[in-house]
Amino acid sequence: MIQKFEFHETKIPGLIEVTPFNAEDIRGCFTKDYSKEVFEANGIRHSLAEVFYTTSHTGVIRALHFQREKQQPKLVRCIWGHVWDVVVDLRKDSPAFREWLAFDLVGEQHNEILVPAGCAHGYLVLEPSIVSYKCGEKFYGEYDDGILWNDPDINIPWPLERVGGREKIILAEKDEKLQSFQAFMTAYGGF
Repeated sequence: MIQKFEFHETKIPGLIEVTPFNAEDIRGCFTKDYSKEVFEANGIRHSLAEVFYTTSHTGVIRALHFQREKQQPKLVRCIWGHVWDVVVDLRKDSPAFREWLAFDLVGEQHNEILVPAGCAHGYLVLEPSIVSYKCGEKFYGEYDDGILWNDPDINIPWPLERVGGREKIILAEKDEKLQSFQAFMTAYGGF
């Protein structure tokens, strides 16, 4: 069975759901999750500056991250496992400003999202997972920032019951100390 690339716009401008090329046979499958030529033929410009992976345990929340400067557009795919992925539009001139969308990214489904610059990104790990990031800008630690995963102004209903409840979540110290949406707005006013 062969699945060709498909691209689906979302209500957040520039946030695109991508079904990559996937060919399955008796050996398993071959997946191509990025092709500059195919993306450009579909009106999407995404050059690669850096590729990295995260490996996470069930219950980990990695959220809601962005770079204050030199923002990173990124193509995100769970290559193994299952994550509940969230994108929040922080672009003050966007018609979807402060809106969020969630996606189930599942390794066996090969689905991915293209997150535009100016959006915060994070996810809840529903089972042990490896997530791939193909970034259009490199990571700069000095600009690394984020908003608290449970910020009341953004009000994301994380499906914590899928990992055994709030007491089962795992947060890095860095993520426990992120700012509120209000603090972000006071400091930056959006992107």
